[in-house]
Amino acid sequence: MSIPFLALPRPGAPAPDGGSRALSAPSEAAFVAHFGTLMPQVSYLDTPNGRAAYYELTHPSQPPPETTAPISRVLFVHGVQTCAVGLLPLAQELSSRFLSAQCVLVDLWGHGLTDTPVVAHDAALFHMLLETLMAQLGWRDAHLVGYSFGASTAASFVAAHPERVLSLTLVAPAGLIRENQFGDLGKSYLRGGEGLEESAHNWVIDLLGGGPLVVPPDWKERFARGEVVAEAVRDWQMKHHPGHRASVVAIFRDGGALEKHGEFAKAARTGIKCRCILGELDDVASVQDLNEVGMQNVAVVPNVGHSVVRDKVPEVAQLIEDFWHGLS
Repeated sequence: MSIPFLALPRPGAPAPDGGSRALSAPSEAAFVAHFGTLMPQVSYLDTPNGRAAYYELTHPSQPPPETTAPISRVLFVHGVQTCAVGLLPLAQELSSRFLSAQCVLVDLWGHGLTDTPVVAHDAALFHMLLETLMAQLGWRDAHLVGYSFGASTAASFVAAHPERVLSLTLVAPAGLIRENQFGDLGKSYLRGGEGLEESAHNWVIDLLGGGPLVVPPDWKERFARGEVVAEAVRDWQMKHHPGHRASVVAIFRDGGALEKHGEFAKAARTGIKCRCILGELDDVASVQDLNEVGMQNVAVVPNVGHSVVRDKVPEVAQLIEDFWHGLS
């Protein structure tokens, strides 16, 4: 399908003519037809900004009671470009280790089966989504597990609403990138403006993807084995979600991928227990970056980069399990 160009409003800009609206996401049937039944059945959350999709992991039998450090409610928050399916292997692994935990994944705005609201994509928009979802689930609080942009969102959510968070796990967090690393051209694209938007969108997409998007030819076989092939997910969203590209660009520029050092530091000062997990080869955040904002509990997984959450599921799950068992 041909998707027309869309530039979303920037924070502080006037609302678009005709009031707020949302671009509808693809259907669950379309996702299943392409990728199969890897995900749990979708549930939907209707909000003033649009409809959002979420997924609850279930167990085939009644779980036994936890004997130590009960983990009852866990919300997984994915990164930019790859939707909730990108965290599914980790969520399934942790769910199998904590059978009494209610584990929920959410598709953020403009991703997966969640609409793109035609409003500024600032951090508050994503905080509102998490709060509304928790209200629908009947959760007063939860353990948060965020990856990449989702980790930045989780950290700023803790800073804004510490009473809603039981613990915080940040995997390969974005949010600590400095704008000045991009040079004058990059900074002009981050500012955007008339005559720049299409070039700015192309620059952001190329930057995030590390170049042209290449989908591995064996992606279907790998999905059939339960593996998540991020390139295939990104390609499908680009082709079938009318607001995905615009949401990706808006998230990178305005949602919290950049310059969130103050929010991370505020989250650290809340005293809520936090574990950070990095890939040794990741260039998005470093141990020093996290230490400088007050986050000292940092574990490093060797020989892997930013995709640590998918490439090293057992290792990441073990680090989270150890952290959770230490909460009591």
